[in-house]
Amino acid sequence: MNQPIQNCYWIVSGAFLAGEYPRDKDDQTSRDKLGKLLDSGVTTFIDLTEADEGLLPYAQWLGTATHHRFPIQDVSVPSSPQITQDILDTIDHAIDQGERVYLHCWGGVGRTGVIVGCWLARHGHAGPSALDQLHELWQQCPKSRRRRSPETQAQERYILNWEASR
Repeated sequence: MNQPIQNCYWIVSGAFLAGEYPRDKDDQTSRDKLGKLLDSGVTTFIDLTEADEGLLPYAQWLGTATHHRFPIQDVSVPSSPQITQDILDTIDHAIDQGERVYLHCWGGVGRTGVIVGCWLARHGHAGPSALDQLHELWQQCPKSRRRRSPETQAQERYILNWEASR
């Protein structure tokens, strides 16, 4: 399945998409970018950015789609396992309800990669297998030519230590 916007990638084709912040510098470009995601069927947006990152809001343009914010500090990992659990539960619940999920942070690389890796661990790719699967999926994204997801060793360790049973 094709990616609706440039810097994103499918985790589960047709159900779970991950990528960069879905807003741009100006309103028209932002509406176009969000429109492509909405036209592709995205109904649930999961936002890992913090309110003080200086990013412009976009929830006002989502129509009936839902927006959930679970802030994680940039270039970091979730502050507690419970936050990760809550994010994964939100993703799984949306998918179970037939929703199409778009998970993002600012660049779609570090924080997003951590959550994708933990989601993969939850769904049968624990430990190094989760990282291997994440690296393979990440290759769909043009940013993969110059960036690695996740970004830091601490983020990789977080994925490696995530327990699939959670």
